[in-house]
Amino acid sequence: MRVLIALALGGGILAGAAFAEGDAAAGKQVAGMCRTCHGLDGYARIPIAPHIGGEPADYISGQLTAFRSGTRTHEMMSVVAVGLSDSQIADVAAWYASFHATATLTADAAGAPEACVVCHGVDGIAVMEDVPNLAGETNIYIDTQLKAFRLGKRVHEVMSVVAQDLTDAEIRAYADWYGAVQLTISPAE
Repeated sequence: MRVLIALALGGGILAGAAFAEGDAAAGKQVAGMCRTCHGLDGYARIPIAPHIGGEPADYISGQLTAFRSGTRTHEMMSVVAVGLSDSQIADVAAWYASFHATATLTADAAGAPEACVVCHGVDGIAVMEDVPNLAGETNIYIDTQLKAFRLGKRVHEVMSVVAQDLTDAEIRAYADWYGAVQLTISPAE
């Protein structure tokens, strides 16, 4: 069951795989090329990039491996990931996983999107290991990803099914909910 969930929620067929443990100190060096979009601490600097600080290392490794192999595509990430070795992926994943993500709700928890909270949590901090955090993501990023799942431009066993019947208004409401959550990314203690 965990492998099925990992495959479904990880964004690619490699997400359920066990990845090598990386060296966070070496990963900081690799993260230098990530900082323009994702920030050195994993707090995204541009609205179309996700926050990755505090994400589980296996999740980050899975996404980078999917970009590298072409099972997930993005004009920038595919180019960056294709040049990364397995050890660089493990190291940069360890670096970003070394941070801690916390969220603060700015609205009543009762308003959280029911379709999302089981996996992504009311506050956008994922409750499953192979699921990304949504806290504080820009509504542009979440909206774009949900529409990509709905249209089949991004394929995922669970998210494609969840998104297929969502209206534009529902997608915007979900994106606005998680976008309004205040996210803090700090070094793990």
